[in-house]
Amino acid sequence: MRSPAKLMLEDGTCFEGESFGASGETTGEVCFNTSMTGYQEILTDPSYRGQIVTMTYPQIGNYGINADDVESEHPHLAGFIVKEPSRISSSFRAEASLNSYLEQHNIVGLCGIDTRALVRHIRTQGALKAVISSVDLDHESLHQKAKNALGLVGRDLVSEVMPTTAREWSQGLHDLAEEHAPASEVAHLVALDFGMKWNIARHLFQRGCRMTILPGNSTAEEVLAHQPDGVFLSNGPGDPEPLTFAIDCIRELQPQVPLFGICLGHQLFALANGAKTFKMKFGHRGANQPVMNCLTGRVEITAQNHGFAVDEQSLPDHLEITHRHLNDDTIAGLRHKERPAFSVQYHPEASAGPHDSDYLFGQFLAAVKPTVNA
Repeated sequence: MRSPAKLMLEDGTCFEGESFGASGETTGEVCFNTSMTGYQEILTDPSYRGQIVTMTYPQIGNYGINADDVESEHPHLAGFIVKEPSRISSSFRAEASLNSYLEQHNIVGLCGIDTRALVRHIRTQGALKAVISSVDLDHESLHQKAKNALGLVGRDLVSEVMPTTAREWSQGLHDLAEEHAPASEVAHLVALDFGMKWNIARHLFQRGCRMTILPGNSTAEEVLAHQPDGVFLSNGPGDPEPLTFAIDCIRELQPQVPLFGICLGHQLFALANGAKTFKMKFGHRGANQPVMNCLTGRVEITAQNHGFAVDEQSLPDHLEITHRHLNDDTIAGLRHKERPAFSVQYHPEASAGPHDSDYLFGQFLAAVKPTVNA
């Protein structure tokens, strides 16, 4: 028997449901993800730091949890909301249930609410701060806690999720339980880790790259000391504008080495080139986001997770728009007109298409090593 729990939004809207996962209380900004599957990747994506994630698909947890599908060492989100958590795990790969996984990592969950009504409210009002609690059910108390919760704007959330030391990556796509060296090294890449999903490193390693992963607050001098053939700018959580350490580093690296950025890395690339970013009303989160490649006219089905975007009116002349999100026409890709540097707002490693955006990794390697047939 589950205990009662509530979700209180900062505007006073309250949803009454039941606790699942860890009991207790948590605050964050409520967002929603439209993916039907991939909840384990969502839970372990560092980009969700500071957010309470609502799944729009009604039943979540049916295939359980396994060690191969994680995108980082542990969950990073502030809370998890589903309409109906599955009571069984129907997969031969399952090593734990969703409920036990949330309990293990102290992630507060809420179920049994009308998630469709919550999502419609967010789409109308915009992203809102909130509190989930199974220990305090008083309306006024919860409303005050929601109003006092921290938002995303102006916060450096990257420092909470990035690694503290350098590491060499040695895991490919098809042997997730094994570590090895590439048969023949195509290129040596340095990844600046602002909260990187592991599948990005797996994709690049699988293509024969030697991967050195550095903390996101590394200086350009520290990056270049590794003598990289190219530098990857990773995804990560929150507002890009406070991350002046990353913006300054990218600005210094750009004239010296090829660059490729994904998600937060895309926004930081734009900021380093003089553009601006803005907070979106409710963001793009899901594995079914349509993007048009402006250079080819092809449409890609992409996975996305971001609440900030690049302001088109602020773009400098030396940046060119390469991709657009077809739902709202926001910028989904950029490239430098004079340097081998480009970025996309979506996640090509997430295989939403499932292979629509795979070419971007080859494009990066072709910029890094023009003689390589990537």
